Amino acid sequence: MPATRHTISDVMTHTAIAVGREASYKEIVELMHQWKVSALPVLEGEGRVVGVVSEADLLPKEEFRRDDPKLPEQLEEASKAGAVLAEELMSSPAVTVHADSTLAEAARIMARKGVKRLPVVNGIGLLEGVVSRSDLLKVFLRPDEEIEEEIRNAVLAELAPPVHLDCSVEEGVVTLRGSLHNRALVPLVARAARAVEGVVDVRMELTGVAGAAA
Repeated sequence: MPATRHTISDVMTHTAIAVGREASYKEIVELMHQWKVSALPVLEGEGRVVGVVSEADLLPKEEFRRDDPKLPEQLEEASKAGAVLAEELMSSPAVTVHADSTLAEAARIMARKGVKRLPVVNGIGLLEGVVSRSDLLKVFLRPDEEIEEEIRNAVLAELAPPVHLDCSVEEGVVTLRGSLHNRALVPLVARAARAVEGVVDVRMELTGVAGAAA
């Protein structure tokens, strides 16, 4: 039961704002303010991503302006308080993602690493764009009619033998009504429908299910 998968290249910002290793603290702050971004990739050479400077990397300069670190875990942050160049401020190696990665993969990386934006790189580490949390949410802007059509054609039509299920979508919530010839198909159909990009939830309203429980 294949379903269309959007990749990072479908939603990312292809024109990315970045800085070099020698960019100054003030230059970085000005760029973030101007472009309304929370992090900037740091590049070297012909565009290879070597790190990322985020708002979190910049804040220690204010946080430790008057006070010394009080806890051992604050030492690394405090060391950035005296940094003035991107290469001193950046987090390295950069946490990146490839353009052909799925949105789910990017979401997992962001959640695990606690970052809001990811540089998108090619096979040799050159910058191709940037993807943000808000970019990943774009799939939920898909029209209900488009989601319904994909579920009918890529999920329900692929079942063998054919099933008698009707599909409707409202505000991204999919409702499947009808009967199934095999109880084991219930979780499979629900999972396949939920995997369609833009689906918020799946509701099964079955009038009859045959076969043994899975």
